[in-house]
Order: sequence, then structure tokens, then C-alpha cells
Amino acid sequence: MKKFWMYFLTGLVAVAVMATPAHFAKADEGMWLFNNPPRKILKEKYQFDATDKWLEHVQKSSVRFNSGGSGSFVSADGLVMTNHHVGADALQKFGDKDHNYYRDGFHARTPAEEKRCHDLELKVLMSMEDVTEQVNAAVKPDMKPDQAFAARRKVIAEIEKKSQDETKLRSNVITLYQGGMYQLYRFKRYTDVRLVFAPEQQIAFYGGDPDNFEYPRYDLDLALFRVYENDKPVHPEHYLKWSKAGAGEGELVFVSGHPGRTDRLDTMDELHYLRDRGFPYLLQRLNRLEVLLSSWSARSEENARKAKELFFGVQNSRKARIGGLAGLLDPYIMAKKEAAEKALRDAIANDPKLKDALGAWDAVAGAEKIRAAHAKEATLLENGAGFMCDQFSIARTLLRAAEEKPKPNGERLREFADSNLAPLELRLFSEEPIYNDFEILKLTDSLTFLAEQMGYNDPLVQKVLDGKSPQQRAYDLVSGTKLNDVKERKRLYEGGQKAVDESTDPMIALARLVDPAARAVRKIMETQVDEVKRQAYAKIAKAKFAVEGTDTYPDATFTLRLAFGEVKGYQQEGQAIPSQTDMAGLYQRAEEHHNQFPFNLPPRWVAKKDKLDLKTPFNFVCTADIIGGNSGSPVINKDAEFVGIIFDGNIQSLVLDYIYTEEQARAVAVHSAGIMEALRKVYEANDLADELTGRKSAATRR
Repeated sequence: MKKFWMYFLTGLVAVAVMATPAHFAKADEGMWLFNNPPRKILKEKYQFDATDKWLEHVQKSSVRFNSGGSGSFVSADGLVMTNHHVGADALQKFGDKDHNYYRDGFHARTPAEEKRCHDLELKVLMSMEDVTEQVNAAVKPDMKPDQAFAARRKVIAEIEKKSQDETKLRSNVITLYQGGMYQLYRFKRYTDVRLVFAPEQQIAFYGGDPDNFEYPRYDLDLALFRVYENDKPVHPEHYLKWSKAGAGEGELVFVSGHPGRTDRLDTMDELHYLRDRGFPYLLQRLNRLEVLLSSWSARSEENARKAKELFFGVQNSRKARIGGLAGLLDPYIMAKKEAAEKALRDAIANDPKLKDALGAWDAVAGAEKIRAAHAKEATLLENGAGFMCDQFSIARTLLRAAEEKPKPNGERLREFADSNLAPLELRLFSEEPIYNDFEILKLTDSLTFLAEQMGYNDPLVQKVLDGKSPQQRAYDLVSGTKLNDVKERKRLYEGGQKAVDESTDPMIALARLVDPAARAVRKIMETQVDEVKRQAYAKIAKAKFAVEGTDTYPDATFTLRLAFGEVKGYQQEGQAIPSQTDMAGLYQRAEEHHNQFPFNLPPRWVAKKDKLDLKTPFNFVCTADIIGGNSGSPVINKDAEFVGIIFDGNIQSLVLDYIYTEEQARAVAVHSAGIMEALRKVYEANDLADELTGRKSAATRR
């Protein structure tokens, strides 16, 4: 089930993502749609023609991981590369007290040793179709927000189901330009995905939290999986071939991936909410969680293994949000945002044809006030911050499935629409291990947080705690539930409303207790906040198209985008920061820190030092426009050859949520030459190196 920290981050900060970014001044700006690429910019600045054939090849070589990242097909035998920290979810689920693959790494030297992942789904975008007219036609001008929301939800569900029935491809309507456009995306799904290789976490995340979002870096942040169908490796028509030279200084490169969210034309009212309330509240919670997980992890190695992925996510989110808040507190950035908003509003005011958009900013401001009034309740109840454990997420899914599935498709909660049921069931019936001691820890803390935030004497809090301390209540709930058993989940899911109503499982009972209040606040957020802002931003987007033209890109939406830029260093505090690091720098950094954590090297890297060409490029930076979600994205050259893999941005890139700059902001990637050097000489994985470079096929691995 989806991890708590992602629920918390989404619920507190992200309610509506704004539409079209400001008209770009820097040529390397943009997270572009594959059906609206920046052909003119690429031709004028780089003399490169992005042909339809090239774009289709890159699009269909790219994959989305349901664990929250990007990747790409990199061999003719279904090998997929992503980041170690994207694949960490699978590594964690394979582990037990005797096997710590997250820490120690993994290498399947034969196909039989490849480990099938519990609930991993990869998606490839196969086609896109504009359905804006169909969606907009369902929403009448005189509809109230709740009616408009219901009408839009109904027509989107109908479009998705019709497409899915006809094509057998997963079909989802994607909102772009925050309601200015709707496109139907069709995906090929792969659910038989097997782990092939991952290095030790210490080299994948070398430098740990101190080096996170920093540069220079020395990380081998990668993992390899293989995709199967009918118990045989797939042979994709489209995959990225390996570059012999890799990325070079000043070279044009492209990034194909799934950036999560940006807020580049949020109104000033939205940005003020994030600055004054959203981020400070989120950081308070993240700091608390980090202390909790750090303390628990320090008690034993097994605790650390169980908490590792969540702990990393919390630390990563905390540092990212600090950087994002710094951007919102920067007077220069906020002045530029305010000036851009004023210029657009003035242009609209001076054009009678655009008068429909004049009230849009006031509508957003009103919605923001409602959001602020209900954000805490939504975060705690609907987004689960008050019930932080996988068992509660499972219980809520079962409870709501029983109620939602009998409804007409177009009237269900979005996650229970026919188009979303297959991935939901994949997660719900995962054999992922659930650790009761870890569940009790998380639930105790979140119940305490619930009481702190809503007040101990709040009637719902009193019912939730049931006359017990948070720790005792958490223990009783976790030790009493049967939802760790996948068979029990299937029994309740397949039994429908009757089975769930008759269930006396304590976690189901808790979900049932909380659900009326959670659904009520969700409805407020969907109809009085999201829908109002969607309509307002659609008007702003329409006006913006009229003023600036349609040759631009929408904000990031966790869907496939193409970015581009140069391999290029930068200046920082009077010092020239080179575009590349090399393996010699890795050993020098370890020596500077006396090989102490988090700058210590895994034993095999110490032992194999004399085998390596220390001049080999290891990491590099480029000006491509990326954000969270791009982790695992391939970096390719003009020939669509693999030259690296994105794993981070530097600290200066954290303002890219709101505004693009290429003065210092950089995307950070592992260099293809460093990958090959490590595979052959450190891990003796010549079989994989040969497959990646096309020398041998996977069939030779016996």
C-alpha cells in the first residue's frame, strides 16, 4: 500500500497544481509533452530535428514505476534501468532478518535467480488523444461546483472505460494546464517484473543525507529489473542502446521521465499559502518523523532494515521542502512571480475578449481560504496522517471498495473507477511483509499527533482512542487485526458489502469509525477547493494561450515529459564547479572523511580500487529541467543512446518547483561510463554489461 509520507506530502501541500508556466526566457526550460515537443527551440539553438520517429522511440522506451519514479528499457531482452532509490521498495520487500538486499545489494547471475517483485507495476505510454471537448461539454456553465465535479468525474470515467474496453490498455484522462486541456493516455502495463541487480545502498546513496541535493557527487544510484510476459522476458520493439562515449562537456542531452509536480504559475495566493502554512506545517511533521525513525532504527540493525525506506523518504522530503521553502522566502523569486502575474492580469484587463478570466484570481483566493480552513482535518483524516500504518490503509481500501464498487462507474471515488481497479488490486493483494512492531511504532506516533492536532477532548479523537493511551490503542489494533493475511483481504474484498459489514476486525472498525468525517472533508476539498480552482485556472490558461500562444508546456503531472539541456558546470561562491566527477574523486572524498559513515566505501569498492580506471567519469550535471519524479529517467544523446541516469538535482534546483533558472540549478546523473566500469570491474557483472552494450543477449545467462 502507498506509504504514509507520500500521503502526508500530497494531502498537505498539493491540492491543485497550476497550469501553464510563465513564458520561458531560457531556451533549456520546459517539461514538454511528447505530442507538443519544443521543435522550434531545438532547431534554432541546437540544430536538432526532433522527428516523429525519434520521439516515438524515446516515448516507448521510457517506463513509469508505480513505486514513484521513472526508468527505461535498455536491452532487447526486457532489461529496465532505474535508480536504486526507486527500486528500494522492491529491495525492502524482499528482505528479512537474514537478507538485507537494500544494504548489501543483489545480483542474479542466472535467469532463475531473478526475483519477482511483489506488487511492482511498470507502465509504458503508448498513445495520447485530446478529449478536451468531450470533457468540457459535460460541464454546463450554470452548474454549481459540486454538480460540475460530478459531471466531469462521470464523463472522464466513461471515456476511460470505453478506451480500456476497446484497446485493452490502461486508459486514464490526464488533466493538463489545470483544466485547460484533457488528454486520454493509454498505457501498456507490465506486472511481472523481476529484480536483476542492485549495488549496495552505501554506494548508491554515497554521502547520505549530508550530500543529498548537493554536488559534486559520487553515487552509483541504479538498479536493473527485467520485464516478463507469460513467464518469458519481453523483447521490446523500443529500447535505448548504450552510448560508447557517454555524455560529454557541452553536449546536448535529453531527459525522458515523469516529473511529479511543479507550481510555476500558481497564483500568488497559492504561493503564500504554501509559504506561510503548507510547508512550515509539513516540515514540523517531517522533523518529528525523522527523530522517531532515527531513534527506532538506532536500537537494532533489524529495526534499521525495516524502517530504511520510509526513513529515507522522510529525510529526502524534509530536505526538499526546506529548499522549496527557501525559494518561497526569496524576495527576488517572489517579485518575479508577482510581476508575471500582474503582466498577465493587465493583458487580460485590456482585452475585452478575455474578460471571462478577470474573476479567476479572486476565485482561487476564495478557494485557498477554504483550503486553509480544512487542510489540517483533510491531512489527518482523509490523507491518513492520523493513522500512519499500512494496515489502516488496507482496511480503508477494503471498506471503501465495498461501498464504491456497486456504484455506477462514473459515480465512484476516483481510485475505484474501472480504469484504476487493476493497479489498486495489485497493491491491495501484495505479499509485501508487514512488521507489527513497526506498525505499532508508526500508529502510536500518528494517534498521538491526531490528539495533539485535533485536541484530546475532540469527540472523534475520544472514539478513536477508545479510552486508551495512543500506545495501548495502537498495540490492540495492530495485534488484533487479521489484515496481514492476504487471503483475508481477498475474502473481504470479494465478499463485498456484506462481508465488510459483518467484519469485527479492529482495523476495519477503526476505518469505519473515521470514514464519515474523512469523506466529508474530502468532498469539501474536491468540490469547494479543487473544482473551483480547476475552473478558474482553466480560464487563466485559456487567456494565457490567447496572450502568449499555445507553444508552451504544462506544469508537471507525474506523466511522461521530455526535457533537454547541456552538460555544463556552473559557478558557486566564486568557484568553478565542473560538469563531471570521476572515480578518483570518490576515493579522495572517502579519504577526506577517514572512510567514516556516510562517506565510507563498501568493502568490495576498497578491494577493487586498483582494478579501476580512476579517470572514468562517475557523475555529471546538465541544465535539463527536472523535478521529483524524474528519478531514474534516462539521459540520452541526439541518437537516443543512453548516456546516463538522473538521480538527483543540486540544492539550487529545488526552486524549480516555481521558476526555471539555469545559472546554477542542475540535474545530477550517473554517467554511463561509470556504470560500465563498476559493473565490469567492481561487481564482475560482465553478463549484464555485455547485455547492455549489445554484445550478448540475456539468453546466454545460464
